[in-house]
Amino acid sequence: MTRRLEGTVALVTGASSGIGEATARALAAEGAAVAIAARRTDRIEALARELNGKSGRALALTTDVTVEAQARDAVERTVRELGRLDIVVNNAGVMLLGPIENAPIDEWERMVHLNVLGVLYVAHAALPHLLRAAEQGPRRVADIVNISSVAGRSARSGAGVYNLTKFGVGAFSESLRQELTRRHLRVSLVEPGAVATELTEHLRPEIRQQIAPMFANTEPLEAEDIAEAITFIVTRPRRMAINEVLVRPTEQER
Repeated sequence: MTRRLEGTVALVTGASSGIGEATARALAAEGAAVAIAARRTDRIEALARELNGKSGRALALTTDVTVEAQARDAVERTVRELGRLDIVVNNAGVMLLGPIENAPIDEWERMVHLNVLGVLYVAHAALPHLLRAAEQGPRRVADIVNISSVAGRSARSGAGVYNLTKFGVGAFSESLRQELTRRHLRVSLVEPGAVATELTEHLRPEIRQQIAPMFANTEPLEAEDIAEAITFIVTRPRRMAINEVLVRPTEQER
């Protein structure tokens, strides 16, 4: 049976764990060659070996997307070594919650650099290649999927700067979508609710303790749930674009 992404190439950022890792596996299972970009070399190399061992094609790219030159190099190496670029999943991100008053400025900088600039750097470098792929077979359409959050739809006390970065990703995605829609480069936004990933491990201990009761009685999503949504988006026919997907755990209220 022909796999739906046979002959295509995908680049997934933040692919050393969680949603990025699950997405790399899911796209590879559909036949895509996958470039796996993240800072943790050991993890992405292990994932690349796994995917290559299943008769797939995977390329590990040690990359810090907050450095524009590294983001651009990841894109260029993907095209050079895998032959083209059809799909970009901008997944790399960090969530550092806490009050705005007396907040550590370095946490704000980390979120802005990774959640916003990292997305911009990768998208800017990838656009020429994606537009070229949209003019060619096998699909004659290309995809950018930007991973946002439910925090990109509703601002909350204690999440102000995280909200700012994710609202920004949403605004950028919609503007880019309008700019490119006639050229068959689809731009999609995925907004997960609570997912069982490493995201909360980056929080200061006192903040982690404060937010724990909010989700104590909620079964979180698994990374594979979001990977499934991403796979659905990028396997639609050329005539169909999924512009925005909000995915919450069934028990999550907000």
